[in-house]
This record gives sequence, C-alpha cells and structure tokens, in this order.
Amino acid sequence: MASVASPVIFKEFCPLYYLLNAIPTKIQKGFRSIVVYLTALDTNGDYIAVGSSIGMLYLYCRHLNQMKKYNFEGRCESITFVKLLSCFDDLVAVGTASGRVAVFQLVSSLPGRNKQLRRFDVAGIHKSSITALAWSPNGMKLFSGDDKGKIVYSALDLDQGICNSSLVLEEPSSIVQLDYNQKVLLVSTLQRTLLFYTEEKSVNQVGTQSRK
Repeated sequence: MASVASPVIFKEFCPLYYLLNAIPTKIQKGFRSIVVYLTALDTNGDYIAVGSSIGMLYLYCRHLNQMKKYNFEGRCESITFVKLLSCFDDLVAVGTASGRVAVFQLVSSLPGRNKQLRRFDVAGIHKSSITALAWSPNGMKLFSGDDKGKIVYSALDLDQGICNSSLVLEEPSSIVQLDYNQKVLLVSTLQRTLLFYTEEKSVNQVGTQSRK
C-alpha cells in the first residue's frame, strides 16, 4: 500500500508590524531629529533581539508580547551584533561599533531564576567594531571578534557577578563568524576558516588556500 503524503502547509511571510511598531523610527536629541536604523538581529524561542543605530537594544518577549529596552551608559553608538542564549538564565550579548561588549542577564518570572537585571562588561580589549559573538551552551563562556581580527574570551561567573576577559587569538583580517562547541571555537575571517582548540590553544586551518 502506498504511503500517504503529508499535507503541504503554505505559509505567508509578512513584516512583523507588532514588533516594528514598538520601535521608534526617529528620536529627538536636542534640536535634532535622528533617524533610527535597525542594525543587528537575533532570535530564539523566547525573544527577538534587535540592535539599533542609537545604541538601544530592543528585546521583544514572544510569550508576554512585551517590548523592553536596554542601552549602554555613556555615548550613543551603533550596535553591530547581538547574540541570545537560553540556558538556566536568559542572556543576551551586545557588541558596538567602538568595540564595547556587554552581557545582560535577564529577569525571569520562573522560580529559582534570576530576579534582577544584571550587566557584565567586556572592557578595554576590543578597539574596533564587533563583528561576531558566540556563547558556550551553559552561558559561562563568551567569545567576541572584531573587524581588526581580535578574538576575546570572557569567562562569566553569574553567581558571583564576575566577568574576566582576555585576548586569545589575533588574525590579520576581520572576523566574520564565530561558533563554539565542545572546547573548539570555529573562526571564519575574510581570509580563512580555522578551528581554535581552547584547551591546547592550538590552531588548525580548514583547507590550504586563503580566500581571494
């Protein structure tokens, strides 16, 4: 007997007006009207994170249908990369055009979860635009890359509120992608792709030819 094919479901893709309408298109700064551009995006089952050109992170909770806003203290600068993580706590890492990196530990209504918004800063290492961020699955490690080829490892202790960062790798061209799993960091730059073994601190290039 021939198997019955599963029904085909047609889906229509349309703009997320409920999300876009919650983000201003312009802000007023003194006598100037500044256009707000959306510059970075990440999603998971719980949140949609949107970075902007005014340094504001818009975080939409998909379960509560609520929009929250987070920003960096000090000067207003464009957010260039955002990366969400859902583990025991909900985390979002944010990178900016000047090389600032911050981690927000979000508030949760679930029992035993974080009840106070906390922020951790990766300070003083990156000096140029953040182009990639990657979490370890448990949220204890964050890797950040910039357009000058620097890769920084940040060890987070959420219970103690501590973030220790160090430079682990420096490439001659911009970092375009990072991914981490099982003590191995996948790094893609404008010139090559490599595997960085974090325990041995060794590098294994993927392929032999550099990108043109």
